[in-house]
Amino acid sequence: MSQYLLSTYGSQGEPSAEPPPPEAMQAMMERTIALEAEMDAAGTFVFGGHLHGPDATTVVRSGDAEVVMTDGPFVESKEHIAGFYIINAEDLDAALAWAARVTECIGRPIEVRPFAGSGRVIDHPPSP
Repeated sequence: MSQYLLSTYGSQGEPSAEPPPPEAMQAMMERTIALEAEMDAAGTFVFGGHLHGPDATTVVRSGDAEVVMTDGPFVESKEHIAGFYIINAEDLDAALAWAARVTECIGRPIEVRPFAGSGRVIDHPPSP
């Protein structure tokens, strides 16, 4: 079993970056909650989260003699990571199948990336 990062991106200034109407948001949340419950029951779900926008970002860098902190994202870009899941999956095909389910729920592309090396796989029993 390997772990994969499923990440979604937001784009500043695009119409899709605006929140959907309340009824559409409610439907998306219901689909997402149901999918997360299914992922948990299958032992796939490790962790997931939605992130604040890039205006809430702080970058920490190691300087010559001190640590330097600056506001804003590390890279100047219109796109930013908006949310993610960390999942356990048997292989890339299984991770891609879960990513397809997530993108159906949220209507945004999902980037799938395996963790490098052996890593530490957190395998937990499904919630009751």
